[in-house]
Formats: sequence, structure tokens, C-alpha cells
Amino acid sequence: MIPILSPTHTKALIDRSRLFATTAFDRADKADATATIDSTLWSEFHRSGLAMAAFPERLGGSGLCENERQGVLCTVLRMVGAGDLSIARLFEGHVNAISLVCRYGTEAQIASLAIDVADGATAGVWGADDAAGLTIVGAGNAAELRGRKILASGAGFVTRPIVTAKAGDDQLMCLLRLALDYPVDLSGWTAQGMRSTATGAVELSGIAVGGDEIVGVAGDFMRQPYFSGGAWRFCAAHLGAMERLVDLFRDHLISRGRGEDPYQLQRVAHCVAAARTARFWVEEAARRFGSDDKDASAVVGFTNMTRMVTERSALDIMEAVQRGVGLPSFIRPSPIERICRDLATYLRQPVPDLAMSDAARSWLRSSVSVGDF
Repeated sequence: MIPILSPTHTKALIDRSRLFATTAFDRADKADATATIDSTLWSEFHRSGLAMAAFPERLGGSGLCENERQGVLCTVLRMVGAGDLSIARLFEGHVNAISLVCRYGTEAQIASLAIDVADGATAGVWGADDAAGLTIVGAGNAAELRGRKILASGAGFVTRPIVTAKAGDDQLMCLLRLALDYPVDLSGWTAQGMRSTATGAVELSGIAVGGDEIVGVAGDFMRQPYFSGGAWRFCAAHLGAMERLVDLFRDHLISRGRGEDPYQLQRVAHCVAAARTARFWVEEAARRFGSDDKDASAVVGFTNMTRMVTERSALDIMEAVQRGVGLPSFIRPSPIERICRDLATYLRQPVPDLAMSDAARSWLRSSVSVGDF
């Protein structure tokens, strides 16, 4: 049985997360302006213990990838999302990679990754392909990668990525160890927001892959409910940014003496309700994902619905805050301007319409009341 984190341990982790998130928020404007990853901030990330937090306690972590600790992970992701969504995106990918290795990898792979992260490495998950795709060619000791990954967040910064690659008709996960000078192309990342995620294309041709690199078996990467059900994690990051926006809106109204304006009061009420609604859904999605007796289809359906609710809440909050604050919310370096730009970009996760329709089908095919969905 996995020991539950003690209240003292949990509080210490939350306190360190809050301190790191505050630092990330203070540095976010500069990182956004330069479109770079702040390496000194990531040194603090490692010193805070957050880099190791997803690993089991026996390896020096806090076990945030364990079922029992998804609620704590949700809180941490909210805090980091409130600090800087670009940092939250990289942190969520780091946690996802560790979770995949702990779920499907060998003990040697888990231990190796833990040692590297403890030494300062950052992990990530790179799944997006161009038209050619990333493939494994050859076999045995002669097997190697051919191709590249695109839209890889942390390109040039992440040194322990999990990449998906095709071997014939099979899709496999490969856990790589990259040198810091590996070739990357960031020129295509001209997105409106999430500028400091160092997202780009990474050339991986010629990298040898064998038993030490292959994680799990074919199909593990998209195995449910973990593939789609894990989407609650980026929803938690979105939620943190939404909560920060509402707090900044309050600060603006109080500082300007506009808190008693009836139209502003209406906007505030709708913002608070939207943020709390999203939080109820995200925290419940995390709880269901971490349940020991979870039904895969039900978890995926609920998480997909959570994506829809989170997106709608975020869009409503951004509109209300921008209307309530007015032109200053569109002028840099206002944190409201940056957060809205980052959030609008980060919300564009893959196939939102498919997630919504799949969630609806999940409920239609069930026999439970909507109150028990």
C-alpha cells in the first residue's frame, strides 16, 4: 500500500509551489517579451522540489503521479498556472512524462529518469508529427529514429523527452536522453501567446533506440483512460490562470474605486461563479482519474466534459475582465493582457469539438441520471 503524504509534507509542498508560482508570476512579463525560457527560474524549480514531485517517495519525490495524490497535483498545477501558463505547460509535460514512465516503464527506466531529473534535467512529452512522422527504422541494435517532432514545447531545453514513433503499424514510446546542443528550429513558433514555451521542431534522425529507450509496449501511449483522462491536468493549469484574472480584476476595481458600479458588480459575480464552476469540475475530474475502481469510459467522458466547461468558463471570464478593465487590459505589460493572450492560446488543445461530442455520447450511452454522471 502506498503511504499517504502526511499533512506536514503536503503543506510543505504546497508552500513551495506557491512560492515558486509567485516568482514565476514576477518574471513572466520579461520571459514573454523575450520569448525565452528563464533558465534561472528553472534552477529554482528544481531547488523547490517540484521537479522531483511526481516521482514516488522512494526515489525522492512526493508521489504526485500516484492515484491517491491527484488532488494535491491539481492544487499545484493551479498554483503554477496562476503564476505563468508557459511554465505550467512545461511543468504539466514534465509530470506527464514521469507518469508515463512510472506507469509503463521498467524499474531501471524509472530510476534512470529520476537520477537525471535530480541532477537538473527536465522531461516532456512530444507527440506531434509532421506529414512524414517520426519512425523507427532497422531492428535490434541497429534500430534508430528517422524524422522529427513538431510543436515540441521545451525544445532545446527538455533533455529527457518521451517521443512517440511508428514501427510499422505500431506506435511506441521512446524515452530519450538528449545533449543540450541538439538541433531545434523555433522559427515557426509565432503564436499569439505562450511565447516563452520554446515550442518548435526537433530533428531526431539517427538517434539509436533499443530496450533502454522503448517504454512499455505498442499502444500504451494512447491507452485509456490515461491518454484522454489526463487532460484534466492542463485544465487545472487553465483554471489557475482564470483565478488569477479574477483576482487582478478585483484589484483593478478596488484601486480605481469602481467596485460599487452595478455593471462591474455583475461582471464580478459572473467571473467568480465561472471560476468556481470550473474548479468543481476540474477537481472532480482529478478525483475520478485517481480512483482505484475507475471505469475508463466514464473517466474519459467526464474529463472531456470538464474540458468543455473549463473552456467556456475561461472565455466568459476573459470577456468580462477585458470589458470591465477596458483598454488597459490590452496594453503591455499588463499581466491581464499577457494572461488573456496565453490562456486564449493554451485553450486551443486538440480536437475540442470531438472531446465535446464524445462526452455527450458517453452520457447518452449510459443508464445513469445526469445527476450521477
